[in-house]
Amino acid sequence: MKIRFVVLITVLLSATLLAAVPVAPAFDLVIINGHIIDGTGSPWYSGDVGIRDGRVVAIGNLAGTPRQRTLDAHGMVVAPGFIDMLGQSDATILVDPRLPSKIFQGITTEITGEGGSAAPLNDAIIANDRPGYAHLKVDPDWRTFRQYFARLEKQGMGINLASFVGATQVRRMVLGDDDKQPTPEQLAQMRALVNQAMLDGAVGVSTSLEYAPAPYAKTEELIALASEASKYGGIYATHMRSESDDVLGSIDEALRIGREGHIPVEIWHLKVAGKSNWGRMPEVIAKINAARAQGADITADTYAYPAWFNSMSAFIPPWAHDGGDAKLVERLKDPATRSRIRQDLLTPTSQWDNEWQEIPGPEAVMIGVVQNPELRQFQGKRLSEIAAIWHKSPMDSLFDLLIADNAFTECAVFGMSEPDVALALQQPWVAIDNDSSGTSPEGILGQEHPHPRAYGTFPRILRKYVREEHKLSLEDALRKFSALPAQRMRLNDRGVLKQGMWADIVVFDPNTIRDLATFDSPNQLSQGMEYVLVNGVPVIEQGKMTGALPGRVLRGPGFVP
Repeated sequence: MKIRFVVLITVLLSATLLAAVPVAPAFDLVIINGHIIDGTGSPWYSGDVGIRDGRVVAIGNLAGTPRQRTLDAHGMVVAPGFIDMLGQSDATILVDPRLPSKIFQGITTEITGEGGSAAPLNDAIIANDRPGYAHLKVDPDWRTFRQYFARLEKQGMGINLASFVGATQVRRMVLGDDDKQPTPEQLAQMRALVNQAMLDGAVGVSTSLEYAPAPYAKTEELIALASEASKYGGIYATHMRSESDDVLGSIDEALRIGREGHIPVEIWHLKVAGKSNWGRMPEVIAKINAARAQGADITADTYAYPAWFNSMSAFIPPWAHDGGDAKLVERLKDPATRSRIRQDLLTPTSQWDNEWQEIPGPEAVMIGVVQNPELRQFQGKRLSEIAAIWHKSPMDSLFDLLIADNAFTECAVFGMSEPDVALALQQPWVAIDNDSSGTSPEGILGQEHPHPRAYGTFPRILRKYVREEHKLSLEDALRKFSALPAQRMRLNDRGVLKQGMWADIVVFDPNTIRDLATFDSPNQLSQGMEYVLVNGVPVIEQGKMTGALPGRVLRGPGFVP
């Protein structure tokens, strides 16, 4: 009897203690009443999405399950967060880590590092690039990717970010900005830098072969660097040597690098540039399809606007960049050298990407970003307008702008045809890139005049190509925004809405989402994102930015802690 009494008391005490311990809710957050489009290209289905500790832990009918909070998607689309295949936010994420222009598009992950990259750095590169750092008021206090990533994690970030190591960057570390070839010992140093970057968490090696000093690199140099990244499961991504007259030859070079470097290839911002090449996109697609049919692992991405955006110094032939921007400005000031540059611009060639030959006229060049405050009045104006104001020829105006701005000026160039742009976008192996750094209408970033793609790429595709022109289905557009880039970048736990994945999620009305940014008035946030979650935390809630910084550095497969 005494034993039974003790057992009874023990049971009652245990029950009392258990009742006193609060039961943790099954979910931190549940999204209800949404149309789930999972990113794979499959049609939408109904269901609730349960999130705990930053991950999707259940999808289905979750009515009645305990949760801390509920988000009502009331008939809107619930989809994976968008992945920007080339984002350029290495520096601006240090200025405004919320990256408003990105999150209002639904971007939750960015891949960056186009030829140049945040690291590795040395004192010579920092000294040469000081105007760019000063423009953004950024102190480059890191030297390696490991240090750069640590700085990002310490300050917090509004989106996830991964980076390539730039082949241009490692070339500058060893050879500077000079037009010369590496010795075997110097190439070994460059390979070692790529190796270390991969161990630090880079996702691959990249090139931007139009912009000096990158054009000085021969294909064999690039194969050597790509081979190093390949050892760690990396990708080779490229802004090709030519996107105009020799675009097919440049694809051949990219394929050779992939083949001999044993590495998958991603062609950034696929295009056929220049008025003489309009209508050639079917040739480009046929070439890539043929290569894929033969087993080459090659894909591409696009921002789907008819203008690109780059440094105005790209108009100047590569030889004139030898030694860096200061030497370029000296050459533009020298009458004899300036005359030689002028003659090169007037001469059609396939030896370098001659943008002067690619534009319909000076009205096709819009000044975007300047550093010299005296030139800020020209942001948003066409080169033809500046020539009229200065009473100079358009080419002389271009040269003198570069001199006055120490070769810093960036510009939009209207050099593509809409049918080519749309055809590239429709290919099943083409994902999406912004090709612009994250920015904001406020602060020092709001003083710039960027390409509207900085604010509008993803919503513009949903508005223009899905809703208005029916050139893509909603499901396929979202596949291009999520599962396709995640697959390409080996982001195995992102890009698809399913159990176990990180909860990078967007909630929006496909009938109203839209871009507002235009070439004349670019600093306008897109509209229509009701909720954007990064790692389960809302960075946009009921259409408004929360200021949360839940983003993570996404390190490549070679990363060693």
